[in-house]
Amino acid sequence: MDTKNKVAVIYKSKYGSTKKYAGWIAIKLDADLYELSDVINSNLQDYETIIYGSSLHAGKIKGLNFITKNYDKIKDKNIIIFTVGLSKCNNKTIEKIADDNFNEEVLNNIRLFYLKGAFDYKNLTIIDKIMMKGLKKSLENKSYNELEEGDKKFLRDFYSPMDFTNKKSVTPIVELVSSFEV
Repeated sequence: MDTKNKVAVIYKSKYGSTKKYAGWIAIKLDADLYELSDVINSNLQDYETIIYGSSLHAGKIKGLNFITKNYDKIKDKNIIIFTVGLSKCNNKTIEKIADDNFNEEVLNNIRLFYLKGAFDYKNLTIIDKIMMKGLKKSLENKSYNELEEGDKKFLRDFYSPMDFTNKKSVTPIVELVSSFEV
């Protein structure tokens, strides 16, 4: 890959799903892969495309201050952000993430993707267990007919590990980046 089309995939992962997706993207694009704590800001200038992936925590993208802090240095680049969570993958979810995390200028200059992650209650931190129990309780308070199929499965299998990661989910991101290289 020539310097003009160099791609950096940067991720912040708490339980492993984001790291898995970042790895799949980096392999498919022959990109450089970095854990967020290993990124040296001066190296960002070496890349034409910057992909940042992280999990959602209470609707907020973890580590997003990396993008906002460096935005003036990277705003002329192709910026892609992917988030990983357990919500349904649809436009409503993406719009909510966008509204909760970005101002209009940044939102107009990035591409945002949402990917489904994994969940294993026994491996959660105490804070995350409390939050997930709250989500579970809010779903249990709805009538069974109100629940979507994914919510029903979530309640049914709450204490069993669930993995919704899928290598094919990165295809739209890979195709977008490939379109930059034309």
